[in-house]
Amino acid sequence: MQEEIIISGFGGQGALFSGQLLAFAAMDSGFHVTWIPSYGPEMRGGKARCTVVISDQEIGSPLVRRPSAAIVLNIPSMEAFEPAVKPGGVLVVNSSLVPQRSERTDIRVFHIPASDIATELGNIRLANVVCLGTLVQAIGVVPLEAVEQALDNHLPERHRKLLGANKAALRRGAALVGG
Repeated sequence: MQEEIIISGFGGQGALFSGQLLAFAAMDSGFHVTWIPSYGPEMRGGKARCTVVISDQEIGSPLVRRPSAAIVLNIPSMEAFEPAVKPGGVLVVNSSLVPQRSERTDIRVFHIPASDIATELGNIRLANVVCLGTLVQAIGVVPLEAVEQALDNHLPERHRKLLGANKAALRRGAALVGG
């Protein structure tokens, strides 16, 4: 088993954090993992993305060209990565910020109003975690509980006050995946 995932958005949307959280959850679950961040020189508002490769065997290359799954948090990310997802893969779209719908029929697409849900939960910055909850539930590479445990184990001290909100956002995103 090997999942190759891209999470992409603007700087400040939490794409790198989401990927790191998923990587920690997979690593703590005993998988081989790579996490590679990529971002522009801007502090916020520039391009930010990361790749996460999760495998039950050693990973030959951390490079991801045809992801098996992607989270897109903004329009440029949708344009770049929606066509790249492998047939049979999963695409999670923050439909609060990406109005266009994927027309692909060879992948599972989840249009999630993540920013709206995050605002409802009290913090717009939780949109990335809502999408991560949807992705984790949809691909099943690690259980949602492993991601919650990764939050417990790895959330920086300065963000500990958001622990409960992050877990609520994860669960809300996961609940949007139909049986």
